[in-house]
Amino acid sequence: MVASLRELRARIKSVQATAKITRAMELIAASRIVKAQQRAQSATPYARELTRAVSAVATFSNVDHPLTTEPESSTRAAMLVVTSDRGLAGAYSSGILKEAERLREKLNSEGKDVVTYVSGRKGIAYYSFRRRDVVDSWSGFSDSPTYQAAHDIGETLIKSFLADDAEGGVDEVHIVFTRFVSMLVQRPDVIRMLPLEVVEGTEPPPEDEVLPLYEFEPSPDEVLDALLPRYVQSRIYFCLLQAAASELAARQRAMKSATDNAHDLIETYTRVANQARQAGITQEISEIVGGVNALADASAGSE
Repeated sequence: MVASLRELRARIKSVQATAKITRAMELIAASRIVKAQQRAQSATPYARELTRAVSAVATFSNVDHPLTTEPESSTRAAMLVVTSDRGLAGAYSSGILKEAERLREKLNSEGKDVVTYVSGRKGIAYYSFRRRDVVDSWSGFSDSPTYQAAHDIGETLIKSFLADDAEGGVDEVHIVFTRFVSMLVQRPDVIRMLPLEVVEGTEPPPEDEVLPLYEFEPSPDEVLDALLPRYVQSRIYFCLLQAAASELAARQRAMKSATDNAHDLIETYTRVANQARQAGITQEISEIVGGVNALADASAGSE
């Protein structure tokens, strides 16, 4: 009984240490979520004005750009899967990978070959374990993405989109990421990145607003050549920021659940340890009482 009690106390100490770790990770994730949301909000004005500029060029000029031209027949598609670098985030990465598998099945059913690009160590490990080919991959910034990372990813995808079929080019580019809705809701989402569909918005302009006159220098072609790659990189950066906030929210929720479960386990072990200690005390008292009664019986018999 003493050995069992000692084992239970060791388990209680181990679970208490685990609860401290999960609680600390929960607080860290909660603090980083606020920063991730602020970064997403701070990037919104730039993305909005860039969208307005691209929409202006596309609307007020009759220029067909390769990044906005729909192919006559699409036979090859690229898929960028945005996962996390670290675990302990519940079903965050698995939800993204399931959505990527559904997109792959959909594109294959349409007769399109799918090539894969991956961001995040979890996705890299997933495809490596299943021995699936990955054209390119990036990692190390899932919970704190930078614009430079979005720039590198955007350049690679644009280069693949503009390449010929003989050189491994693709006709479409899709991105699979997690959209941050709230602290409790994060949804896997898929958007088609290329060819671009530039939409400024659905709200009509005010009646008293005078529409501006645009004059493009040096030419609309060169303006689009400069703006469209930045527009693609801006959209990728937005997806990375959404994925980072979603990852942190999922990790906070998972760590809170782990902490609550640890506390429940501590209560269970404490209750069992108390019962074992009380049983040991009762047994010792019974042995003492039995010994006293035996001595008393022995003394009475000798008399």
